[in-house]
Amino acid sequence: MNKEQKQPKQHRFWNWVRRRKWWIILFIVVAGGFLYFMGGGENQGTGFATATISRGNLRQVVTATGEIQPLNTINVGSQVSGTIEAIYVDYNSKVKKGDKLLEIEPSVLQASVDEAYASLVSAKSQLNYTKSEYERNKELYEKDYIARADLELAQTNYEQAEQSVKRMQSQYDRAVTNLGYATITSPVDGTVISRQVDVGQTVAASFQTPDLFEIAEDLSKMQIETAVSEADIGMITEGLPVTFTVDAYPTQTFEGTVRQVRLSPTITSNVVVYTVVIDVDNSDLRLKPGMTAFVTILISEKIDVWKVQNSALILRNFDGIVENAGDATPSDHLAIQRMIDGVQTVLLVPYEKGLVTATETEIISDQIQDGDRIIFGRYGLASTGSARMGPPR
Repeated sequence: MNKEQKQPKQHRFWNWVRRRKWWIILFIVVAGGFLYFMGGGENQGTGFATATISRGNLRQVVTATGEIQPLNTINVGSQVSGTIEAIYVDYNSKVKKGDKLLEIEPSVLQASVDEAYASLVSAKSQLNYTKSEYERNKELYEKDYIARADLELAQTNYEQAEQSVKRMQSQYDRAVTNLGYATITSPVDGTVISRQVDVGQTVAASFQTPDLFEIAEDLSKMQIETAVSEADIGMITEGLPVTFTVDAYPTQTFEGTVRQVRLSPTITSNVVVYTVVIDVDNSDLRLKPGMTAFVTILISEKIDVWKVQNSALILRNFDGIVENAGDATPSDHLAIQRMIDGVQTVLLVPYEKGLVTATETEIISDQIQDGDRIIFGRYGLASTGSARMGPPR
C-alpha cells in the first residue's frame, strides 16, 4: 500500500519538471552567466580592464541656441493721428532713405495750419498797431503832452504784441511740421520686413508712437543673440570663432564671430544666463530674420594629440595593478599595458592632463607609444572603484 501511494507522488514531480523545463533551463543559464561575470566561479581568472590611447584632434566647445536677427532694425512710427490714405511699400520692399512709405489723410492737419496762420496774421496786425501807438505816445511824452504812465502802458502793449507774434509763429511752425509728418518716409536704406497697418486704418498717436513698419537696415550683416549659462560664460571671450546650423539648410555649416558678451544676466528656469552676441556674414542673403541657429562656440582646439576617454581616468590607486608604485599616483602617472618582446607588460608612465572636453582628455607625455592601453581597473576582482569591471574589449 505504501509503494502504491508513493508512486503517484513521483509521477507528479516529474510531470511538474517536464512542464517547466524551459523555465528551469533559463534560470540555470542566467545564474551561471551572473556568477561568471561577477567572479563567482572558483577557477575564474583575473585581468586588466583597459582603454585605447589614440591620436586625434580635440575641441572644447560651448553649445547654445539663438535667433538670427538683422544687425540694426528700425521701427518706423507716426507722430500724428489720422486715417491712412495711402501705403507705398509692402513686405520685402527695398527702400532708400527719404522714400515715401505711407501717407495720412491731411485735411485735419491742414486745417490746423490754416488756423495757426490766421492767428499769426492777426498777431502781426496787432503788433503793427501797438508799435505805432507806442511811437506816437513817445513823441507826445517828449513834448509833455501825456503822462509817463500812458507811455509805459503803450510800451507794455507793444512788447506783449511782440511776444504774441512769436507765440503764434511757433504754433504755425508746429502745425506745418505736423502736416509734414502726415507723409511717413524711410529714415534709412534697407528692407521692409514688417508692415503693421493697412489703408483706411486709423492711427492714434496720443500716448505713444504706434509702430507702422519695421525696416532692417542691412540684411547682409546679421547677428545671433544666444543665452549661455553661468557655468560656461567664463570661457567665452570676444573674437572666438563660431559655427552654427539652421533647419532650413541642415547640410550646411555657417560661420560667425563672438562680438559681445553682455554683462546683464537673466534668470531662466532658476539658471543664470548671459547674452552672447555673434556677428554673421549673410552676403548671400540665405539666412532670414527669425531663424533658429544651433550655435557651437569653439573655446580651444588641439590638433593630433594623445587622447583617451574620460572614463579611463577613474583609478584611485595602483593596488592590485602595480607592485611598489612608490610615490606615483593616478593623478600624475598612468598604468600602461604595453607589448614588449611578445609579452604584455605593465608600466607606470608620468603624464599631465591637457585639454579636457565633455568626453575626452588630452594626455601629455613623451613616453606614450602607439598600441599602448591605459589600465583603469581589473575584472574578476573588485575594482579600485565601487563597481566590478567587465572584461576588456
